[in-house]
Amino acid sequence: MKSFRLISLQIFTTDKQIVNIELTEGLTINKEDEQNRWLIEAFVHSDHYPPLARAIDAQDTIRMQATITKKENNPASFRAQVLTIKKVDDFYSVLFEGQIVSSHIEYTELLLENLIKSGLNGDELINTFKERIRSKPLLYADKNN
Repeated sequence: MKSFRLISLQIFTTDKQIVNIELTEGLTINKEDEQNRWLIEAFVHSDHYPPLARAIDAQDTIRMQATITKKENNPASFRAQVLTIKKVDDFYSVLFEGQIVSSHIEYTELLLENLIKSGLNGDELINTFKERIRSKPLLYADKNN
């Protein structure tokens, strides 16, 4: 098994909204087993837990995007399930188990969809897409997430 620091985490809701999870800490573990499973632990302050709880509520399989080790790394896309949720003082530890899915194609599609939804088109869309595909920013559905 190999462990890595979880830098950022985003959850995709059933209605295709993107919820940015404000992490206090995070850890990912590649179990290196036959099923290519990963463990992802998100440690969040209780003030930041409600958006996470809403995002995972009523979802058996959760789509998520995680940046691992360094913020400059490409986000990895996962399909995961919640294993446990534990309250520790003023924090919540949420443990997921999942598998990486094709992240580059999914990120590119989500980026393009996000730019179009924000009203960009024509040359502005093309130029912004090119700039952001190189810089790989976190994707946001809106300012409430």
